[in-house]
Amino acid sequence: MFRLRIVTSLAASVLFLVAASPARADTARISITTGGTGGVYYPMGGGMANILSKYVPGLQATAEVTGGSVDNLKLLGAGKSEVAFSMVDAAFDAANGADKFKNAKVSVRTLMVLYPNREQVVTIEGTGINKVSDLRGKRVSTGSPGSGVEVVALRMLEAAGLDAKKDFKQERLGASESANAIKDRKIDAFFWIGGVPTAALTDLAATPGIKMKILDVAEYADTMNKKYGALYAKGTIPAGSYPGQDKPAQIFDVWNILVTDDKMSDTMAYNIVKTLFEKKPELVAVHKEAEHIDLKNQAVGSPVPFHPGAKKYLEEHGVKVQ
Repeated sequence: MFRLRIVTSLAASVLFLVAASPARADTARISITTGGTGGVYYPMGGGMANILSKYVPGLQATAEVTGGSVDNLKLLGAGKSEVAFSMVDAAFDAANGADKFKNAKVSVRTLMVLYPNREQVVTIEGTGINKVSDLRGKRVSTGSPGSGVEVVALRMLEAAGLDAKKDFKQERLGASESANAIKDRKIDAFFWIGGVPTAALTDLAATPGIKMKILDVAEYADTMNKKYGALYAKGTIPAGSYPGQDKPAQIFDVWNILVTDDKMSDTMAYNIVKTLFEKKPELVAVHKEAEHIDLKNQAVGSPVPFHPGAKKYLEEHGVKVQ
């Protein structure tokens, strides 16, 4: 009887401890879909995942490598990720069932406006390419399949009167692959749209015996805006942004946003936005483009409606958004 009482007491104690301890099932896990390893999305997404996992109780976040904006939005729509990086033009198309999303409309909601992506058409000395029209007959990468890079590249080429399938030999490579291919003289130019500096381009520009050039493309922004909406703004990449860059490049920008869908709870969205704003210095330490994450950019940076939880946080800080 004495032994039975001990066993019963121990069993009751174990049951009490299990009931009193937080269950593993209570941990919320979210996937943040980013982009290729040579761009800005992936390191910044990794920084976000670390910050959210560290400071939001009961949340475990991971960053995933993907093809980029279009893939991210499709994964979001399929319920295979909870948070995604995207350029505003791709997100706008997804929300409206346009272009790449004609048969796959996504209930996209903005969490926060991040930083401006800068269109970079890259070549090197010796290719004979000095302006966009010189791409004719060359070997050109328009970005990896499923990326926002490719979406913008094809729109810009259309504005310039060029067809990727007819006017040059098209490759579809990411930033790192493109940089390596141009080093090996397998391509003559490539499109990239991302933060400045982008690691893959910095590496290319610093390669001995290579002089990297960024073409001027700002003139095409107006034509693109007329067809696709006011999504592209003329901008400049200052001289010295990359090794050996001795003059500014006239380009156009398109903003990046962090998005989710309408299934995320208001509390989760609020906590994500609150934490990333409050811990911004830690994100800037990962990549300096995070300096652009600012309350003043939230009201003008996204054509996609904000999630109610994100909207609540912003309105508490005097920012009115749609």
